[in-house]
Amino acid sequence: MLDLHSFLDQHRDEHLHIDKPVALEHVGALTAQTHQPVVLDNLEGFPDWRLVDHLFVNRRAQSRVLGCEPDQVVPELAAVLRRGPRPLKVVEGGPCQEQVFTGDDVDLATLPIVTHTGLDPYPYTTSFAIHRDPETGQYNQMFPRCGVLARNEMVASFVTSTANRILGKHKAAGDKMPQAIVIGCHPAWELAGCYSHPHDDWWELELFESITGHPGEVTRCATVDLVVPADASLVIEGYVDPERRAQDGPSPGPTMLFTPWATQQPVFEVTAITRRNDPIYRNHLMTPFTDHQEMPRLFHEAIIYDRLRAMGVGIRDVHFSQGGGSLSVIIQVEPQFDGQVTDALLAVMGSTWLNTKMVVAVDPDIDIYDYRDVHYAMAVRVDPSKDLIVVPNARGFPFDPTARPVLGALPDTEQSRYPSVVGKWGIDATKPVPHRKEERKEYERAWPPHWGEVRLEDYL
Repeated sequence: MLDLHSFLDQHRDEHLHIDKPVALEHVGALTAQTHQPVVLDNLEGFPDWRLVDHLFVNRRAQSRVLGCEPDQVVPELAAVLRRGPRPLKVVEGGPCQEQVFTGDDVDLATLPIVTHTGLDPYPYTTSFAIHRDPETGQYNQMFPRCGVLARNEMVASFVTSTANRILGKHKAAGDKMPQAIVIGCHPAWELAGCYSHPHDDWWELELFESITGHPGEVTRCATVDLVVPADASLVIEGYVDPERRAQDGPSPGPTMLFTPWATQQPVFEVTAITRRNDPIYRNHLMTPFTDHQEMPRLFHEAIIYDRLRAMGVGIRDVHFSQGGGSLSVIIQVEPQFDGQVTDALLAVMGSTWLNTKMVVAVDPDIDIYDYRDVHYAMAVRVDPSKDLIVVPNARGFPFDPTARPVLGALPDTEQSRYPSVVGKWGIDATKPVPHRKEERKEYERAWPPHWGEVRLEDYL
């Protein structure tokens, strides 16, 4: 069975291990200072636990999950989608149920749940939750933040239309919605769960085998009628009451801002905590530059990559950079004709995802993971009077404070900020196309002799 334990062992030399005791209140400030996967081996007050974060923090970390080279992450993700879903294998029990706590033994305070900012009203889990449509039986996954309200209660942020639709069906039927929060499983489960485009007849987690090459094993929960990855370190089971609400927030979203400030969200009533004997707590720190910006956008990068490829644009790579606060995407293209970059920018701005507020197109000689290079391209290859496209009144991301909520559109728009509108802009930071040779030579960069051939590491 693939699990988080074997994954961390396999890549141990590439992760930062902190052996000194770490107080739970210091986890965020400590882990945010590294730009590589980090494992805390000694959590004060939680001797049975380790904590891990940043498993998707950059391309090198992402490539370990996909089993490819860092520069092949987006093409490999596109290949995963072409391979498509594979059936999951249901097994009896599993490591996630080596210890089972129900009734009065349920106590969320026994878990190393992290408080992410000084303004958070409670500690929040940030891993994925599982639901099932009561009419179709179709499973669904989302990444809510769940704040600890009491020993056996949490507030769960419902941020996806599918999860809210399923909750609405339970409300109409007058019953509560089963939910399971899964923490500390193999990172391929997390990656699979990030897929958020339409998929009417399959479950996101069914991409596990297409990612890893191994069948995904799930087991039935102890107290609710759901299945979860059998390798998980921790599962929190229970029911979401559609009639009960509690304050969620202030707590940051992927933009690292407290927008919206606070909302009323459903209460999750915990019926069981199941865990491994040797658990690893998986944290997704919400700020400042972490998995929270990178991970949810990975499949969107792959979808944009394939769409531009289908348009005949010479697409090399796509990247939602951490510094873009989930709102900015950089596309690395190799245009052959005038108009191709304009079409590409418009296509990305009008993609199915609300977050594409700023799109920058650069050439293959620009390293899209180096802010200096991207800034350089924007400085010397952009004439704002002709290379900037502004689209007014487009769909906005609710977590973007510059977006304007369309008040009256939905009953809770004022609180949720959905739907919103905002302007979008595309920046053509590419050189003139190849057949414009005289213009193009003015934009060619200066490099040392044998640049790209001589490697510094060979001399160290």
